[in-house]
Amino acid sequence: MKKIMVITGGSRGIGAATARLGAASGYAVCVNYRHNKTAALAVVEEIVRGGGKAIAVAGDVGNESDVVHLFEQVDQQLGPVTALVNNAGILETQMRVEKMDAARLGRVLAVNVIGSFLCAREAIRRMSTRQGGLGGAIVNVSSIAARLGAPNEYVDYAAAKGAIDSFTIGLASEVAAEGIRVNAVRPGVINTEIHASGGEPGRVERVKSAVPMQRGGEAEEVARAILWLLSDEASYASGALLDVTGGR
Repeated sequence: MKKIMVITGGSRGIGAATARLGAASGYAVCVNYRHNKTAALAVVEEIVRGGGKAIAVAGDVGNESDVVHLFEQVDQQLGPVTALVNNAGILETQMRVEKMDAARLGRVLAVNVIGSFLCAREAIRRMSTRQGGLGGAIVNVSSIAARLGAPNEYVDYAAAKGAIDSFTIGLASEVAAEGIRVNAVRPGVINTEIHASGGEPGRVERVKSAVPMQRGGEAEEVARAILWLLSDEASYASGALLDVTGGR
């Protein structure tokens, strides 16, 4: 079976690292991005230079029509998806709950939760053996924030990732008999650009002393866990939440 991977939010951080590692593992890769076309094309070009196959497709995963278009483009340019990495996620500025408005909550939930549901829906329609597919695997990128709650910073983001944990467990049971495995990774404090979007680019340095390993993780370390969960080596794993947190 031809291996075709869709990675949402694939232009930077964990998504870009997963795209590169996926290509090195034999996947044709679709790098989805929302705004940063330059970064997405740079990932694609790197993969192609290395002998792999990759495309970049713009789309906001919180928008249903964008998600439908994303998977249609993958069908046309690569073929039916066999691996989905629901990686796209956003943070808003660090804030206590008492100051959050509905618009902020809507943005966080649309990308982090609704986007994962919509992308999984489209992947299942193509993967499910009940619908004529050949099976596949989905990995949702959650966060250790789902367990810790992110007080005084991102309780809304933490709650969204808690929803992803429940989504992973429920969906895994729903499609297990249809040739689809569904798992999640829960990264801890990782050195990526997402902290800057929350207003604190140096956050990893500030909080790393709370990590037993006394350091932040790297995007590639999370990507390796994602690729393992997608691989046949994890053939009996479904509904699992794999923490990649430095022991926290």
